[in-house]
Amino acid sequence: MPQISHRGAEMPSSPIRKLVPLANAAKREGVKVYHLNIGQPDLPTPQKGLDALKNIERKTLEYSPSEGHLSLRTKLVDYYKKFGINDIGPENIIITSGGSEAILFAFMACLNPGDEILMVEPGYANYISFAVTAGIKVRTVASYIEDGFALPPMEAFEEEITPRTRAILICNPSNPTGAVYSPEDLQKIKELVVKHDLYLIADEVYREFVYTDEPFVSAMTLGLPENVILVDSVSKRYSECGIRVGMLVTRNRLVYDTVMKYCQARLSPPLLGQIVADASIEGTEEYARECFDEYKARRDFFIKGLNSIPGVYSPMPHGAFYTVVSLPVADAEDFCRWCLTDFRLDGETIMMAPAAGFYRNPDLGNNQVRMAYVLKKEDLQRSLMLLRAALKAYNKRYTF
Repeated sequence: MPQISHRGAEMPSSPIRKLVPLANAAKREGVKVYHLNIGQPDLPTPQKGLDALKNIERKTLEYSPSEGHLSLRTKLVDYYKKFGINDIGPENIIITSGGSEAILFAFMACLNPGDEILMVEPGYANYISFAVTAGIKVRTVASYIEDGFALPPMEAFEEEITPRTRAILICNPSNPTGAVYSPEDLQKIKELVVKHDLYLIADEVYREFVYTDEPFVSAMTLGLPENVILVDSVSKRYSECGIRVGMLVTRNRLVYDTVMKYCQARLSPPLLGQIVADASIEGTEEYARECFDEYKARRDFFIKGLNSIPGVYSPMPHGAFYTVVSLPVADAEDFCRWCLTDFRLDGETIMMAPAAGFYRNPDLGNNQVRMAYVLKKEDLQRSLMLLRAALKAYNKRYTF
């Protein structure tokens, strides 16, 4: 029998989606499942974007340019100026099939197979999958729930840097923790990047959702034109996850030209998605404020509720719409599975993402879950009730 590839065997399952078959089985039984496992916003997409999709006048749905439509890239230039990202033009922006493709193309353009990239853990689980695809090794520096997943000291980064290290990857604000890096944090990262001549790949998809008093600071403003590669997406800020439109932004011409080779090989980014994204950027400032206010209110409500449950702890996230939560269980993945297969309260249950899948160190995160507060308050309140009841029932049956 033919064997699968080593790469395929090494590819990890997604902690966000690996339990979906169990959730689907529960739904087939008529169980209502509250999805806290995935960052799928329930807020409506901007009407301007929906109208653009409904009123397409094209007679042919053609390929778009490999770098994406000029109209969309031009509007993005003005959008980025709102965050102090200046001195870029459409020629610095590549439209990708979601932020995922932007990350993968950045890896493949900047690192050779066997090279190493450094990131903080817990980190977005799919970074590991993209690294496996690109044949590169991920080294991690641990952050801890006890200090709100703050940026680890630079000494910890230095200990992980080897002659094969080529880049640092940051997610700011963070998925999965909601941590936000301060201007001082970014300056420390900048010094490290300059000292070791590294690329800095900055995933800033959640920049619209920063709840601190300090304004968001982009890595693109650090004065490292040859080092910084920005990864972005419209998925979260416009509730447009399904249109699969992301961006890679760089002032480094060699990186841009190299990424374009991969873009040409995959032909073009999604045409319909670009039409929707193009219509969503301008004139949606009020929409953005309403989304921000709603997520902040959900955060405040949900974190307070989590910390009222005996044995449960969540730090206060400062951005995005996720939190990593410690539970009074020894094996959070087993608990998550049990919630889907065994636990029912009035025909309802909850689905969470086991946080161990967001760590590289197998000793970390085993009693933690990632939760996304992307549901309306009524559903979050019901989810909190279900979690409280599930923990009580689970711990009566299992000891640790």
